[in-house]
Amino acid sequence: MTKFQTSADVTNSPQGTTGIRLALFDLDHTLIPLDSDYAWGEFTVSLGWRDAATFSQANDRFYAAYKAGTLDIHEYVQFATAAVREHGMSAANEAHERFMQQVIRPAMSERALAAVRAHQAAGDAVVIVTATNAFVTRPIATAFGVDELIAIDLETDVAGTPTGLIRGVPSFREGKVARVEQWLAARGLNWASVTHSTFYSDSINDLPLLEKVHEPVATNPDDRLKAIALERGWRILNLFE
Repeated sequence: MTKFQTSADVTNSPQGTTGIRLALFDLDHTLIPLDSDYAWGEFTVSLGWRDAATFSQANDRFYAAYKAGTLDIHEYVQFATAAVREHGMSAANEAHERFMQQVIRPAMSERALAAVRAHQAAGDAVVIVTATNAFVTRPIATAFGVDELIAIDLETDVAGTPTGLIRGVPSFREGKVARVEQWLAARGLNWASVTHSTFYSDSINDLPLLEKVHEPVATNPDDRLKAIALERGWRILNLFE
């Protein structure tokens, strides 16, 4: 587990600061060379949980909207959680274990793992911040050895099954900044407590958080983000070449 100072250390620090260093990672197309939500949807099609043609057409439409920066995240989450809602958590959890083995783990590169481990070895607080829901992404974060995950939190019924609604602020676009601020506040911290922050992302959707941190890293960037990174002199990192 990554060790880092919390509010308890502020009192004991001669300078009155925590000295926390924060390493934030987007997930899809940043640490893994695919969109985990999209891939999970396609996996449910392979299980026969969805009609292939109808599902793929809708999934492609949502994915195109995401890449264009026009995605309605609430509409998408309703769509993306439909299979889990219909089949229940027991079947969904079992299917997700197979999804991890067949789709996610083979896609995890040593370079991406090394990028995470380097920050952990330096004592940085490592957090994955993703716009994909926590059901899909929690096991992926665990596979990367990352305990701290900020993801779309799903509202659930009394049986623990998603309702299709988002709980709290969605970690999407400007919401990622808000959710990181909530994460810090829960630990008695704020942005002023962070002596250095890095955020790795591939997507123009993450521009608000990239602009907030000390060191934005355009990682496997899309064309729009790459253009901004070149213009502003941000570091560009390719983990999958």
